[in-house]
This record gives sequence, C-alpha cells and structure tokens, in this order.
Amino acid sequence: MLIISPALLLFSLTLMAGTLISISSSSWFLAWLGLELNLLSFIPLVTAQKSPFCSEAALKYFLIQAFGSAILLISVTILFVFSVSPKILIFTSLILKMGAAPLHFWLPTIMQGMSWLNCLILMTIQKVAPLVLISLTLCDQTGILFVSVSVFSAIMSGLGGLNQTFLRKLMAYSSINHTAWMLAAISSSTSLWIHYILTYSIISVSVVTIFNQNQMLHIKHLTNLSASPFNKVTLFMTLFSLGGLPPFLGFLPKMSVITNLVQSGFFIWALILTMSALITLFYYIRVAITSLTLNSPKTNQNINSINHKPNWVTLMNLLLLLPLTVLIPL
Repeated sequence: MLIISPALLLFSLTLMAGTLISISSSSWFLAWLGLELNLLSFIPLVTAQKSPFCSEAALKYFLIQAFGSAILLISVTILFVFSVSPKILIFTSLILKMGAAPLHFWLPTIMQGMSWLNCLILMTIQKVAPLVLISLTLCDQTGILFVSVSVFSAIMSGLGGLNQTFLRKLMAYSSINHTAWMLAAISSSTSLWIHYILTYSIISVSVVTIFNQNQMLHIKHLTNLSASPFNKVTLFMTLFSLGGLPPFLGFLPKMSVITNLVQSGFFIWALILTMSALITLFYYIRVAITSLTLNSPKTNQNINSINHKPNWVTLMNLLLLLPLTVLIPL
C-alpha cells in the first residue's frame, strides 16, 4: 500500500495552487506571488530524499528562481511606477525561470541531483505558469525574442545532448528542445501550445515511469539483463514518440507546429526546429538501441528492488489521434 506523507501531500497541493494562481491572475503582482508559492512548495519536494545531491540541487534551484523572481518583481515595479511596459525584462525573467536557452545553464545540473519524480515535475508542471505568462508578453517588442530564444534552445539542446550519458541530463536537454517547440506554438495559437504541453506531459510520464521503476540513471543501465522485454520495447516506442516520429503520439503536435509556422511564413524557423528534432532523435535512438541490443553481464545492474512489471501507461504513445485533438482544436 502506497503511503504518502501529509507534508509532501500539502506541498504538492500548494505547488498546484501556485501554478493556478499564476495562470489565473489579473495582475503581474499576483502572478509573481503564485510563482513564489510554487517555488517554496517545490523546494521541500526536492529535499524530501535527504540526499546531499538533492540538497545541492534544491539550493541551486532556489537561487536561480529567486534571481528570476527578483527581475520579474523589478519589472512589475517599473510597470506600476513609470507606466512603461517592460515586457522584455518580464520575458527574460520568465525564460530564466523556465530554463530556455540561452539561460538554460542551470537545468541539466539541477535535474542531475533530483529524483525522477521531481525531474518529471520540473519538466512539466513547472513550465506551465511561465509559459502562460510568456504568452501574455507576445507583442512587436518581444516577437524577435520569441524567435531567437526558440532557435537558440533548439540548437543548444541538440548539441548539448549529443555527448550525454546520464539519462537525467539527457531528459533535461530534451526538455529544452521541447521548450523551443512550445515557444513556436505560442507564437501560432493558444490552443496549439496547450495541446503540445499536454501531449509532452503524457509522453514524459511514460518515459520517467520506465526509468524510475528500473532505477536507470546512466545509459549503461539500459543493458540490464533482468529488465523485461516488454519494458524494453515500450521504452523504444516512448523515446520515438518523444522525438516526434509517426505513428506515435508525439508526431501530431510537432506536425501542427511546423504546419502553422509554414503557413505564417516562418520557413527558416520551421527548418531549424525540424533539424534540431533530427539531432535529438539521434540520441533518443542511441538510448533505445542500447536498451534493445546490448546485453552484457559487466554492465548488469544487480539491484533486487527493481520493479519489472509491464508499464501499460506507455502504450498511450501508440495513440496518434488522441482525444485531445477533438477537445482542443488546432
């Protein structure tokens, strides 16, 4: 029977409450307040494991987020006092809090010190409030910044993930790459980026479920002898879905983003995103091929507590025409 600590349950609820306050606020000050509540709720979740690596990750995350919140608060003060719209400063602070390039330097190192569950929260829930607030800053002043940050995130995530052997850092660069796609989706339509982040969250849950249940932290752990063949095949499908290959679930939102960018005339932007997706697919395939083909006793992970039950949740990646496409028209 799964026992959840009351303290962790409380902080999880306040984490969601902070996100809801930010995305439903009527002023930037309330949005900042929701982000702070979200931050102060996430720190205890990170430090719950009583590990020095988790404590280090929590301290780094707090400093980075506090710096971003300070920039946001200064921007809001300028907005109230001088009646000037400092959307560029607001955009910069939100990019820092979200972990998009060129302010992405903290994300891989912090995720390396977290548990898989906290990595999943950081890749999905923690991006919702900044993305909603970023969509409010879209104007002529920040239009070029949207393109620049999206292109730079796509390039840096592709190059940064090529030489990574730690799976949590690999997922961090994958998250940066998907952030680039989300920014492109925001510039197209609201419904498109909502559809993208929901689909990305489902796929991320599938990947993290496999990694967490099999205690995989390094690429060599994928050659574990005792891992079930079903989990290896589902990992293969899930990573391809994360990369956006048809006929898996992740293909649909990326195709929609490219279609909207081409229809809007952003051909170079669409080309760079597509090429970066090919680079990320390379290290997804490297992980998937390693899990399927290599099988060496020297790299066997001798841990008796590994859960080898089939991960049926990963079969959602086979659903190309998800009901989300009906509920949220593109």
